[in-house]
Amino acid sequence: MSLPPTRWELVGEGNRGYGQHFAALVADGADITGEARLADALVPRHARILDVGSGMGRIAAALAARGHDVVATEPDPALREQSRSTYADLPVLPHEALAIPPLEPFDLVVVVGNVLVYLGEDTERDVLAHLRSLLAPGGRILAGFELASTKNGSRTYPADEFVADVEAAGLGVVWRFGSYELHPPDDDYAVWVLSADQAD
Repeated sequence: MSLPPTRWELVGEGNRGYGQHFAALVADGADITGEARLADALVPRHARILDVGSGMGRIAAALAARGHDVVATEPDPALREQSRSTYADLPVLPHEALAIPPLEPFDLVVVVGNVLVYLGEDTERDVLAHLRSLLAPGGRILAGFELASTKNGSRTYPADEFVADVEAAGLGVVWRFGSYELHPPDDDYAVWVLSADQAD
């Protein structure tokens, strides 16, 4: 089955600044694993975690370093290569979200770093439903994205529209925050914890 192009694919070379930005942060010793700290707090030790759109590998590598069984997926060949060169021990699958094959279920699916605002047009509900199908019983999804389009080629994804898509995919919102440090919700960035157990 042919999948529609993602917004990330359509931008193409225009998104190369993402990898360069994080490479510079790594070189400077900056804190680039805030999402991983929250993900780690959501699961027991040695959990099975899927990092969707793992980019240059920063979150998946941080979770693996904490002892979790991590599967990373990144469809962008340039970012996979950057991940290999930065985190040589981290294997990365080449699948985009809708193409992730059936795997052993996950305790947590991580889809952060604005991945959801770069999906293919009108695929959001299908992606959320597919990620739900990859969860173990009691498993959850950690998602985070900018609500208004500020990145090259990304979409605006209002909170109410996202919640409607979540519910249509058989999921429910457990929590919404304004940051990975659990600040109150705001109109700029949203961090969500989703669960099939919370579905109506």
